[in-house]
Amino acid sequence: MALLELDHVTKRFGRVVIAEDLSFTVDAGETVGIVGPNGAGKTSLFGLISGDLTPGAGQVSFAGRNITRLDSASRCRLGIGRTYQVPRPFTDMTVFENVLVAAQQGGRQRRKASYAVAAGALERTGITADANTPAGRLGLLARKRLEIARALATGPSLLLLDEVAGGLTDPEVTVLVEIIRGINAEGIAVIWIEHVVRALTALVARMTCLYGGEFIGDGTPAEVLANPRVREIYFGADPDLAPDEPLEAPAQRDAVSSGGTTPPNPPEKDRQHE
Repeated sequence: MALLELDHVTKRFGRVVIAEDLSFTVDAGETVGIVGPNGAGKTSLFGLISGDLTPGAGQVSFAGRNITRLDSASRCRLGIGRTYQVPRPFTDMTVFENVLVAAQQGGRQRRKASYAVAAGALERTGITADANTPAGRLGLLARKRLEIARALATGPSLLLLDEVAGGLTDPEVTVLVEIIRGINAEGIAVIWIEHVVRALTALVARMTCLYGGEFIGDGTPAEVLANPRVREIYFGADPDLAPDEPLEAPAQRDAVSSGGTTPPNPPEKDRQHE
């Protein structure tokens, strides 16, 4: 039995198609990467899984249970944790307090147990040293780690990662990949949306491309990245290009031209339906 199953899920905002008859399964402990151009519906897909959005048609099931009409808080308590493209900490609270709230409210842990869970999440993400630092004073990598730590504190069996590598340097991306690898080694399934393709190929066993509310290609990262339609749509590459020729996602190409690794995330209000 699949851990997560989307069965012919459709979602539209007026004439804008976010998801068109999507069917998708993820098994317990699996690692899945999702790529696709801006506006493809990737973040909205996470909304449909996490409960931030309700499908207009179709069914979402988790651990054998129909959760289509459950809200995000209920889904979180069942074991679906997620991060956001733009980290959303309580900036005036310390790092530990941020994670403690997640353990108590999302993970339903009682006081003594919640302290242990919060401490464990900080250790797993490597930010124990920042426990007493106000979240608003953290740098980007530490904020990304905190975002993951808060999701972990809810006790997920499925972790949704939304572009957590965006804006990071190459060494920082490597650190993040190792953190996520350790999380997956605990048996937690991971679905990772990312423009930094090298981060996905370093971790995930399976990849798919989302475009126009539909999935294009599904297989190993090598298979999907060699798919002519994926290369043409996502990378803007000649579909006849040799499949072993290296490619860069659009965000990566833009960053190289500007001397960075990846550009900063645009304002969240401009990407909420990406």
